[in-house]
This record gives sequence, C-alpha cells and structure tokens, in this order.
Amino acid sequence: MKKLNRKINELWQRYRNWGKSSFVGDFTVSTMKIVFIAIAFLAIFQILSFVDPSEDKEQIIEDSSLVDSSEPVNDNCTVAGINIHGKIVTYVPEHAENDSLFDYDITASENVFWLIKSANGNEKIKAILVEVDSSGGYPVAGEEISNAIKNSEKPIIGFIRETGASAGYWAISSADKIFASKNSEVGGIGVTMSYLNNVEKNKKDGYLYEQLSAGKFKDAGNTDKPLTKEEKDLFMRDLNILYENFIEAVSQNRGLSVEAVKKFADGSTVLGDKAKELGMIDEIGGINEVEKYLEELIEEKPEICWE
Repeated sequence: MKKLNRKINELWQRYRNWGKSSFVGDFTVSTMKIVFIAIAFLAIFQILSFVDPSEDKEQIIEDSSLVDSSEPVNDNCTVAGINIHGKIVTYVPEHAENDSLFDYDITASENVFWLIKSANGNEKIKAILVEVDSSGGYPVAGEEISNAIKNSEKPIIGFIRETGASAGYWAISSADKIFASKNSEVGGIGVTMSYLNNVEKNKKDGYLYEQLSAGKFKDAGNTDKPLTKEEKDLFMRDLNILYENFIEAVSQNRGLSVEAVKKFADGSTVLGDKAKELGMIDEIGGINEVEKYLEELIEEKPEICWE
C-alpha cells in the first residue's frame, strides 16, 4: 500500500506540472481529468500485480489494537506455567527495564499474583504449575505469593528445581503438591539481616561519622556507626517475630505441627529425599514426573504454556 500511495502522488505531481505547459492548453479541463484517471487506473493495476500481500498483512497484524497480547499464543493451553526465579521482591522498579546495572534475576510477587489471577479467569486452564528456583528474598514477597497460591480456585503444583529456600520455600509451601529433585536444596527456614560494619575501616581511612537524626533509632543499623546493644535487641525482636511467622506459615501450609517445623527450621537447607521425609515436599521428581501427575489430575495430556 505504501508503494501504491507513492505512485499515485507521483502521478498527481505530473498532472499538476503538465497543467502549466502550453501543450495542455489545447485540451479542455474535462479531457485532462479523463486522461489523468485513465493513467491512474493503469498504474494501480500494474502495482497491484507486483505487490506482496503478505507485506500488508504483517503490517496490519503488527498495528492492530485488536490483538490481545495477554492471551496465550497457544490456544491449546491447559496448564499455565509460572516461574519464580532469583530474588523474590514485592515489585520491580519502573526504571529497571532500561537500567543496565539492575539485577534482572528477580521475581515480583505482584506479577505472580496477577498471573495466577489471570489463569484462574481463563476457562481453558485446568491447573497451574509454579516452578521455583530461588534462594529467597523478602518475607512479605514470599508471603504474598504463598497467599496467592493458597487462594487459587484451580489446583497449583509446585516444582522446585535447583533451590527452593527461605522466601522461595515460603512462597511455594502452600501449593497443593510439591515436587523436587533428590538433589534440590529445600527449606532454609530462618531470617537474617546481618551486615558488614565499616566503622574500623572508616577510622583507618580517616572518615568520621556525624550523627544527625531525630528519633532514637532512626539511623540504627547504619553500617558506618557502631551498633549498640539496645539497637541490636530491637532488630532481634523483629527478626524473631518474622521467624515465628515463617514457622507458623509453613505449619499451616504443609499440615505439620509447629513443633515439627521447628525441628528443621534452623536456617539450613536439606536435599530432596530428606525434605520429603520431613514433610517439606510431597514427591521426588523432575518435569517428566510433574507432567505425568498433571495428566492424571486434569485427565488429559497437559499442554503447558509458560508465562
């Protein structure tokens, strides 16, 4: 179509130029119009004979606002696949898309929430598969994913690959069934906020920390000042609360007693076989075993579409 438009414009310019010549003076205006129209139709016929229709079709598809990119490309999808990889956070900053220094190995809990919600709203989807390969992240982010999985109307199967630890394990612990390799690292139930103190290094380098803050604990935890006992007690208070919340969540999600969870909630991870023995996961297996289970669950061969 672009070629056609250019050709017509060229013909029109020629018509205008001819109108200024003495040659056209012998013709009437009506005769000139007939000549122009005839030439234009002849040009259109010649151009259309050489136009590749696929070119315009591709452009129409690209420009069409009717294409819904939120729908899976494969209309045969029966299982929605969602990845939880890397560090788990509540959101990804808007600047991240064009920030070359940003760590892209992250998963935002708000994105997982909407993917689960979308899968629940798609009548073609019969189950959801959540793959985890994460060493953790932030407590709230892990909790939000766990709650989204727990509240799903459709069954959610968890699949731990290399690692499902800390917030990564919290997130997937509420799945209806959890698979992991016998070599997967599972658990890591604990909370930390340890950091490197720069006070002595600053002294050596000649730096002096000037404290300017309103509120007794406002700059508590600043790496350039010593941590007082009172400040440390304050942080440990909150860490212990988060730790107890983590244990309680795993207890509820896995149907285990709090006492049972506390026995392996020492911050360490265990391998797959031990995790199954402790009730942290349900089955040992990889993607093949997961697909076989899904086939039994939905009573047909699963077609997994990864988001």
